[in-house]
Amino acid sequence: MENKIKGMSLFSSSGIGEFFLSRAGIEIVVANELIPRRGELYRKIYPNHCMIIGDITNEQIFNEVRDIAKKNKVEFMIASPPCQGISVAGKNRKIEDMAQDERNYLITYVIRMIHEVMPNHIIIENVPSLLKLKLFIESELLTVEEILEKEFNDSYEIDYNVLDTSDYGTPQIRKRAIIRMYKKNTEWKWPKKMEKKVTVRQVIGDLPSLEAGQRSDIKWHFGRNHDERQVLWMKHTPTGHSAFENEKYFPQKTDGTPIKGYQSSYRRIKWDEPSPTITMRNDAISSQRNVHPGKLMHDGTYSDARVLSVLELMRLTGLPDDWPIPDDTPEILIRQIMGECIPPLLIESIVKEFTYEN
Repeated sequence: MENKIKGMSLFSSSGIGEFFLSRAGIEIVVANELIPRRGELYRKIYPNHCMIIGDITNEQIFNEVRDIAKKNKVEFMIASPPCQGISVAGKNRKIEDMAQDERNYLITYVIRMIHEVMPNHIIIENVPSLLKLKLFIESELLTVEEILEKEFNDSYEIDYNVLDTSDYGTPQIRKRAIIRMYKKNTEWKWPKKMEKKVTVRQVIGDLPSLEAGQRSDIKWHFGRNHDERQVLWMKHTPTGHSAFENEKYFPQKTDGTPIKGYQSSYRRIKWDEPSPTITMRNDAISSQRNVHPGKLMHDGTYSDARVLSVLELMRLTGLPDDWPIPDDTPEILIRQIMGECIPPLLIESIVKEFTYEN
């Protein structure tokens, strides 16, 4: 598209969710991220975007982002305000404590930015609990949606949903809360689910097998080093199962005492389903459902006794093999940002419904 819609991004991390916005007709002109290492990576992935690194609660940072947005007549906003510190409905937390927790109010800076820029289309997204969170605003305990309705009911249509990324082309089950705001008298349809889900086998099945510590000739496809005992346990763990199910090679201390844990840990994922949600600790075998599916070997053990490689995680997030990150990007940084991102195919699916039809 020659005349792309100008957009802005708040709480951007390294911009994974934005990766396909350009082909959906949107050009991000300004973005903001607090953490320098994430903001610097954003700049390398998107050299033509203006990334403002700093705390949006700082008046100077806020004004700089706002002024660039207004100068470029931004019509689209995507924001992923962090949820830490916000009270979950039903939890017994004192209102006084909530009022003193500044982390609760990061979304108010999104609200303020909307008031000052007034984009035509807005996506506010995060984990599903976003829709249950409550803030103490002007002597009232309100959900995020109630706050938005109170602030913008006269100007915007506001709706929300919880979408599973595996329904929209991403080979990963990952549920995200999506709040959409769009100007009155316009239409914005929810995207249709795909008839068939993309599986783990379809996207990583062609990659060469790797054991812990091994490297391949393929960029970002290498096996992390793991404790020898963990590798032994996983070699005896079938596809889709947890090492806790093993009769002999189960997670245990050096004296043979069983390690306490959940069936979701030390678990291999399945080949013929989308992957489970990629978590922040996707570097650890002991974390949740992140060990390679593996293949049955002639000796009865299973191959690939390791967590997923960076390349495998990229593919399961819906990113291309040539995702333009520098070769010297720290592995842990990549794993962290993929562990908390919104996969880009979902955002593209949502955005296409207005960029092409309205």
